[in-house]
Formats: sequence, C-alpha cells, structure tokens
Amino acid sequence: MWENYDLAIIGGGPAGLASAIRAWKMGVESIVLLEESNFLGGVLPQCIHPGFGLHYFREDLTGPEFAAKLLDQLKSTGVNVLSGSYAEHLEVKSGGEKEISGYMYGRAFKVKCKAAICAAGCRERSRFEVNILGDRPVGVYTAGEAQTLMDMYGVLPGSEIVVVGSGDVGLIMARRFALEGADVKAVVEVMPYPGGLTRNIIQCLEDFHIPLYLSCMVTEIKGSRRVEGVKIVRVDEKLNPIHGSENFLKCNAVILAVGLKPRVELLAKAGALIDEATGGPVVNDWLETTIPGVFAAGNVLVINDLVDYAAEQGERAAESAAKLIHEGFPTFKFKRVVLGRNVRLIVPHLISCAQDVTFYGRVGKPEENVQVRFEEISRAFKLPIARPSEMFRFKISADDLLKMRDEKIMVNVVKV
Repeated sequence: MWENYDLAIIGGGPAGLASAIRAWKMGVESIVLLEESNFLGGVLPQCIHPGFGLHYFREDLTGPEFAAKLLDQLKSTGVNVLSGSYAEHLEVKSGGEKEISGYMYGRAFKVKCKAAICAAGCRERSRFEVNILGDRPVGVYTAGEAQTLMDMYGVLPGSEIVVVGSGDVGLIMARRFALEGADVKAVVEVMPYPGGLTRNIIQCLEDFHIPLYLSCMVTEIKGSRRVEGVKIVRVDEKLNPIHGSENFLKCNAVILAVGLKPRVELLAKAGALIDEATGGPVVNDWLETTIPGVFAAGNVLVINDLVDYAAEQGERAAESAAKLIHEGFPTFKFKRVVLGRNVRLIVPHLISCAQDVTFYGRVGKPEENVQVRFEEISRAFKLPIARPSEMFRFKISADDLLKMRDEKIMVNVVKV
C-alpha cells in the first residue's frame, strides 16, 4: 500500500495529536497520523488522576479528559488516522522525500511525505536495565503496566506493594494502590532526593503516610512462584551498597518506576544523531533532527514532566513542518548550546537565532536560590528550588539570542 502526503506524524499521543491539529490549522491539508495502538491518546487514557492541562488548556484535567479535548479538535480536521500501524523504517530519498514503511494489522504499508514528525513517546526501563537480580516470580510489574491493569482493566496486581523508584508514575501508583486498600510498604529511591515532582511527593506519599526510603536500592527480588519480598540495602554518596545495611521487606508485588527512555530506534536507524544526556535526538530550534525535514516532539525528544510540555512541543514541530512544506527553510548557521555548571541536559541543542526559542532543561544536582544564565546576555531566570526531577522551562527572544556572538552558547546554573 503506497500513499503520498505532505506530512506524516508517527505517534498518536499528546504530542502527535497536538502536532496534527496545529499542522492542519497552519494549512497543511494532506496529513497522516500513524499510531501503533488501536486507540489514540497514548498513555493518557490510563492516567485517571488530575493534574493535566494546567498550562496547555488552563484547566485541571484528568488524562482521559485531556485526550478527549485533543480528540474533539482532531475530529474537525481532515487528518487521516491509521491506527494499528507500526512504523518500522524511515528513509530519506535522494530528492529529500521521506518514506516510512511498516505493518498495519499484518499488512505492509509505505507512506511518502515531504516532512515527518516523530512523536513516538517513550518506554519504561526494566529490572534488568537497573541490575535488580534474584528470582523471576509472578508479581513484578513496571509502573505503567500496573497502571494499565488497574485503571483500564480493574485488576489489582498485589496487596502488599514495594515501589522501586520515586518517579512521578511510581508515586502516583503508590497512591493508587493505597486508595484501593493495598498496603504500600515503601517507595525505595537510590538517590538522596526523590525523583518526582514536589506536589506528587506531598499528595501521593505524605498525605497517605507511605514511607520513602532515600539512598536505598533494591538489590534482589525473592520468590518461588509469587513475589515474597525484596532485599534492600543502603548506598553511599557514590551509590555503592553499604555492607551490613541489608534489610528484607516482605511484599507480594514489586512495582518498577526506574525511569523512562525515549523510543528513538526509528530515528537512530535512519541516521539521526542521539544525545546521550536526553536519550532523544539532537534537534535545532525548529525541533528538526539531524535528518533534514524530520522533526521530533514529546517524550521521544526529551522526557517531560508535564503532558502540557509534550503537546506544546508537538505544536512547535508542526509549525516548523508547515513552514518547510509551504516555504522551505532558508540556510542557517546554527550555534551550539553547551552545558555549563550544574546543567545536566537542555533542548534544543542548536540555535539559528532567527526566532524566539523555548528551552527545556534539568539540573544535575539539587540547589536553592539559583539562576539559569546564558553567557553574553544579562537576562537570567530565577529558580528558587532546582531539582533534577523538575524540568525548568523558559523562553529567550531572538533579539537576545542575536547578542551572543560566540558560535557556542554556554548555559550555567549559578548561585544567586
């Protein structure tokens, strides 16, 4: 099956939906949206808790409500949605045309397009990626799997729970288990600080009296047929286990919230440069990857704290793709963004200085009363509390960017 479009969007989550809607409003009338699942919305339909849409819709919404608002807008467009379609290969032809091939319900398909937006989202890390040893019994789930079982199918995975990792999904699932009457023994975090948003620490753990074990790691899962418990050990400043600090915690289910990884396999195979810090592709301020005419948005670009940011990036990628389709890009000489003091990651990586730019970043370690500063401009962005778990976001105007004469732009987080 061959079809030709102006724009192809890979992924029907919040970033993909927002980009499809925005591209249509920008006058791109030949759009295809490829989604490997049988329903749109990505992870949103299983996120029944509130806290979505505060920035994007200016409302406090649940995940399904956020998705419903996007889907209502999508219905008023002429976007062609191909659900159940798995994009396996992305190739750029000699004339610049993109070709996406894959499978849809066991049938091969190929799509040709002038521009493509990858909004494929992310995946959860497994126990083997964080070196948790031991038995392989029933009762070990990722936080997303447990969330799907409970919120989509009404299945309680266990009654005595240990959550490994204090990411936002893990914290929310700890609360969800408590609400369903399960005994949440602890949330175990290897770092000396929690990995989720402050509001989730308060609302999910403190409000439900769930213990948080910092500077601790689960080293082993025990159980013959069903999980019987986990071995926990304290770690030092270098995250090495402290001998003699082992402790056994009885439980019948282990929930892994040990981080997310952008799904960049499609982009990497196509030749896109991947940033080791973000795990996503290197992009310029148009959110264009190192493959010309291929853009990235949402959690495939960088793991976002808020779905609002993912949707915002989807719109930005759509605006860039529409400009490319209608006008083409002029030739830019990009400046490279360099990570300075206490900056662990930042997106975008390359700046054309031709437009206002919204930056997304994270610090390397917690600090209070700091500022994010760019060299050569006097403007600074205050952060009363900076945590690795909380993304910072700010916009710099094109006029300010033009003041930077060096080919490299250094970003620092400095004490006030």
